[in-house]
Amino acid sequence: MIKLYNSLTRTKEDFTPYKDNIVKMYSCGPTVYSYPHIGNMRAYLFMDALRRILKYNGYEIDGVMNITDVGHLTSDEDEGEDKMIVASEKEHKTPEEIAKYYTDIFMGEMKKLNIDLPEHICPATSVVPEIIVFVKTLLEKGFAYETSKGIYFDIATFPEYGKLGGTGLDEKLAGARIEIDDEKRHPADFALWIKAPKNHIMKWDSPWGKGYPGWHIECSTIGMKFLGSHIDIHTGGVEHRPVHHENEIAQDDCYAGHQVVKTWMHLEHLLVDSKKMSKSLGNVYKLADLEKKGFKAEDYRYFFFTTHYAKQQNFTWEGLESAKNALKSLKAIANEHKIASETTKIKVQKAEDAFLEAINDDINMPKALGVIWTMLKLPRDRRIYDLLMKFNAVLGFDFTEEIIPTHIQELAKQRWEAKQARDFAKADDLRAEILKKGYEIKDSANDYEILKK
Repeated sequence: MIKLYNSLTRTKEDFTPYKDNIVKMYSCGPTVYSYPHIGNMRAYLFMDALRRILKYNGYEIDGVMNITDVGHLTSDEDEGEDKMIVASEKEHKTPEEIAKYYTDIFMGEMKKLNIDLPEHICPATSVVPEIIVFVKTLLEKGFAYETSKGIYFDIATFPEYGKLGGTGLDEKLAGARIEIDDEKRHPADFALWIKAPKNHIMKWDSPWGKGYPGWHIECSTIGMKFLGSHIDIHTGGVEHRPVHHENEIAQDDCYAGHQVVKTWMHLEHLLVDSKKMSKSLGNVYKLADLEKKGFKAEDYRYFFFTTHYAKQQNFTWEGLESAKNALKSLKAIANEHKIASETTKIKVQKAEDAFLEAINDDINMPKALGVIWTMLKLPRDRRIYDLLMKFNAVLGFDFTEEIIPTHIQELAKQRWEAKQARDFAKADDLRAEILKKGYEIKDSANDYEILKK
């Protein structure tokens, strides 16, 4: 039985889909106005791990991810300009060109990280007619109202507002740090549809004049279009919990007349050197920045597995180096098991049970890695390799590349250390020994690579 922590109930619960063996799953996607950084990509590694674990347990998945290419303002609380418009003006491109360029980059990063993609990927601009119908329905049911600026959701009509973020209606109103709008019934009411100024470059015809959708409404509309009104799991970053996802719940449940999403799951932030990522600190890294330093995307994938998704993870170059070395060793030892004979049948079964227990305990990937390393220390056995390949349906690593044996890796490490200590005679002797065994060393400024001759 899979257990998942539900942010809505604040408890770890046994997971059971609404219907049969099919999991309806929605994941908040990117706003495609800029390059994705490694903190952004951590959210999709989380989504990927959950999808793979569900499949490992025999479930089918009907998954959706949105692409926000309109409506996401520079503040989550309906303030500022649309991020797509800002990027369009900055780069002197149309919003459509901006969206395509950064969507293509994002999908390339997903491929590098070997992320299992949802079955449906939907840009917000492709569902504007459905969004208009959604907004119109909320108006007709009395959950929304019109002002000179747009259509707003009236949070006072939804007594359960605040149940996800932990801030009730009274606290929300008292603590609202939102620009005063005398036409709004309450400061925290949020935009479903925004009436566009004449010079606004992204706008559509609607019953309320030309305008564009608010950010929150796109997720509700896309989710229900593809998954219906009973969604098993909704994932996203913890920063979305108090506003964006809170607003989604209000829209969803009022539109459908019942609770739509059963389980809400939230990923914690990635820090860099124990600090928040920010351009001013110069610590916003992309996968390309990792690659320039000699790391592969799957080194970052392994790094992600070393911390539970619900805990803040601290990125350091030293930590990524450790992940890189661990993954390299894992593959090398796996190769030794691959060519071995059978010896340890009972213990292998115990490892399989322990791995399943770990991944089914709210995606406990650090514990799962521990199970794998304990298993790999057993006497060499082909069944261990075969079981690791089964586990790899969850891990998602590439085991097709040339595996460098552990004893060659150790010799290469000793040679590098000798070179750093300026013991060039020893370094040359070790290089010669490595060459005799069929491998060669290619040095770079700060690292080395072992190649098969």
